[in-house]
Parts: sequence; C-alpha cells; structure tokens
Amino acid sequence: MTAPDYLLCDGARRIAYHRTLPRGEGASKPGVMLPGVMFLGGFASDMTGTKATHLEAWARAAGRAFLRFDYTGHGASSGRFEDGCIGDWARDAGEALMRLTAGPQVLVGSSMGGWIALLLARAQPERVAGLVGVAAAPDFTEDAMAAEMTPEQAAAMARDGRFEIPNPYGDAPTVITRRLIEDGREQLVLRSPLRLPFPVRLLHGTADADVPVSVGLRLLEHIDCADARLTLVKGADHRMSGARELALMTQAVEEVSQNASG
Repeated sequence: MTAPDYLLCDGARRIAYHRTLPRGEGASKPGVMLPGVMFLGGFASDMTGTKATHLEAWARAAGRAFLRFDYTGHGASSGRFEDGCIGDWARDAGEALMRLTAGPQVLVGSSMGGWIALLLARAQPERVAGLVGVAAAPDFTEDAMAAEMTPEQAAAMARDGRFEIPNPYGDAPTVITRRLIEDGREQLVLRSPLRLPFPVRLLHGTADADVPVSVGLRLLEHIDCADARLTLVKGADHRMSGARELALMTQAVEEVSQNASG
C-alpha cells in the first residue's frame, strides 16, 4: 500500500492524503475538462475505505483528478479523534480543497462527509461543481446524538464532559464529547436556507440503521437546488459499499460531472 502524503496546516496539523492527478484532458468531449472529485469520509472513518478506494480506481481509469484524505484525529492524520469536532473537520476539508485541488470539484460525502460537503458548498460554492451524498448525515450531532441521549449518557456528559457509545465497525467504543455536541450546533445546515447552485445526487439505503431514510428526504426537501435527486436503494445498509451501491455512486459522480460541464 502506498504511503500517504501530508499537508501541513497551521504549523502543527498534518493531514494525510492521496491525490490522483488528471491524465490528458480527462474530458467527456474535446476541449472540455471535467471537474475533479474529492471524497469526504465519515465519522471515525478513514480514507482507506471501500468507497474512497473504489472512486480512486475509477478516477485513475478515467484520467480524472481525485483526492481522498483523513480529517485530523482520523486514520493517518495527526491528532486525537476525541479532541475534534465538526468545525475542525470542515476546516481540514476546506484546507484540502483550497490547497490540494484545482478548479471546481465534485464533492462526494459519505455519512458525516455529506454534512462536511454541505458546509464546504455553503462556504465556497464557486469551488463546487456538484455534490453526491452517500447516506448523508447532516446535523447528526444535534438530531441523533443530542436528541437521543439516554439519562445515563446525559449524566456522564454533565459529570465528565463525554460519554461512550458502541462502535459497530470496531472494538473500541466511540467517544462523544461536549465539544462535539456544542460545536455541532454552530455547524447546522438544515435550519436555514441552503442554496446549492449545482447538480446534487443523494443515495440512501432503505436498511440504513444509523441514518434513517427520513434524513435523506428531509435534506432533499430542504435544499434550494434546481437539479437534485434522491435515490433510495432497497436493502442497502449504512455502509453503501456493495457492488450495486458502488456502481450507483460512480454513476452519480459521472452524471453530476456531465451536467456541471454543460
């Protein structure tokens, strides 16, 4: 496995990344350069997952620019996961977008990455050619973690400023901090108008036990976008990493890219 490169931020943070440069024109038709693709991973996930590496292989075959990276506290990047929050990870993504990509990008956000993608699109719409959300989970710290906190978890939060929840994808529990919840309230995207002036495709599995289909429906209804679609994938779970789901994700990226290029 190839070692990642690192982006140094603020003299301290080291963001690990893998970047694929475009080959030739990377174009759908002569003289038209298709946008790059930037993958934004999920909560406590990393850039070595199936969706990120699948898109990287597709981008290489297509001659497209592609970027995958780890937020601070994730994967090969510096920092501790439990010290981070949505604002920190959105800042990481903004640095990566600004310093590691050129021109408009198609943002592909998985789970929490869908929220981060929306924050990027709101902050830098001129750098976004399109957005693909895969089981996107905007505002989950408020609408799921805070809203569904048990009395025991609330007591631990009041006492320790943190509590732990089981991690279905690993042995160690996931730490939820007061900072994560409080910062999340400053990053919400479903409470005020959200204009997305580019194509948007949302994919969501009907068997998603972590982010209900209702979240995808709410997001579709909320955004101000002239070209937005939600595809429900029967039987797919939150990972959305089976062959069928990967094919749908790639198709969505291609469709958004073509539409963005006129």
